[in-house]
Amino acid sequence: MRVYIPATLAMLRTLAADGVLTAVNNTAFALTPALREYYRDGEAEELEYAAMMEAARASLRLIAAEQLTDPKPMSRRAVVAADVEGVKLRPDLDYAAVRLPGPVKIAVVGAVHVDTAEAEDAVRAAAEVIDAADLGDPDAEFALGEAEDHELSWYAPQELPFLLDLL
Repeated sequence: MRVYIPATLAMLRTLAADGVLTAVNNTAFALTPALREYYRDGEAEELEYAAMMEAARASLRLIAAEQLTDPKPMSRRAVVAADVEGVKLRPDLDYAAVRLPGPVKIAVVGAVHVDTAEAEDAVRAAAEVIDAADLGDPDAEFALGEAEDHELSWYAPQELPFLLDLL
């Protein structure tokens, strides 16, 4: 199953160095039957994009956690797309949520998606208010929308070390 794993740049550095990515709580997002039912209409590609955007939003939560210990982390959302066997559905968490069987090896990674430098200010601001946005604060939701207006760039797995060197 193609899964979208929320990540941070620190997690991508570990993936590049060790060849393995461990998702927080083994949680990822995918085109699940519940997600397909929720949207009812739409091509598979559109629904895969929706799952990836759920992972990008989860990446904001990871960035928010990093901000607690590092006041100026590099604020770029990251999502790792991988083909993983043994994934379990988690409709109790979210329509697109799945649980991975364990760490993901770089050999099954199909792509890495990362924000560009232009998104950093919006991502930083959104990470600071992600919890408030979840609770319906309109200003926080606006900040979240500002970050989500930025498209993630696509990189092949073999490009990851070069991308990280350029940051």
